Amino acid sequence: MLNKGLYLIAGLGNPGRNYQNTRHNTGFMVVDQLSEDGGIPVRQKKFNSLWGRGKIAGVSCILMKPMAYMNRSGPPVQQLSNYFKIKSEKILVIHDDIDLALGRVKIKEKGGDGGHKGINSIIHSLGRGDFLRLRIGIGRGDEPAARQSDVMQPDVIKHVLGRFRPDEKEILDRIIQTSGEGIESVLCDGVKKAMNKFNVKNLVIN
Repeated sequence: MLNKGLYLIAGLGNPGRNYQNTRHNTGFMVVDQLSEDGGIPVRQKKFNSLWGRGKIAGVSCILMKPMAYMNRSGPPVQQLSNYFKIKSEKILVIHDDIDLALGRVKIKEKGGDGGHKGINSIIHSLGRGDFLRLRIGIGRGDEPAARQSDVMQPDVIKHVLGRFRPDEKEILDRIIQTSGEGIESVLCDGVKKAMNKFNVKNLVIN
């Protein structure tokens, strides 16, 4: 077991009923499931976020959902991590990723924003990119897999802000479950072992 210091686990999404259960809100969905499974209510309000403190697999953590909309996720994450004196390497951000196919879940140790506005905001606010990420693949809908520019096309935006189709419900449930297992592995086994275990999985049902 590694150091069990306090972790900040931030799921990204957009607040409000209009954005509930959209692909862009998979970070919120995973935090909600972690909250339910771990008995950690995410109801306290501070720094424009909802948060709760508890333990996952015996490891102390803060679960949070920034309430500042996706492209302004950075300040709430930075302010809450400063308040609890949590180092950036113990911040784990859960977010959707159009550059991963639906059914892929990948753990990442650090890096750039990959075109994700929420991650960009966090990097800008922290002044560094050495925080952990759990990337949840949502694909690009009917768009080509290769990115043609840094600006998302209208059809991609519609896909990202759209809700999962009924036929995707089973794979969504598996994604959320696997994401929780991946986070638990990061906390208990360390990021390297968690990456080796989870980054090779493809949850799409053939």
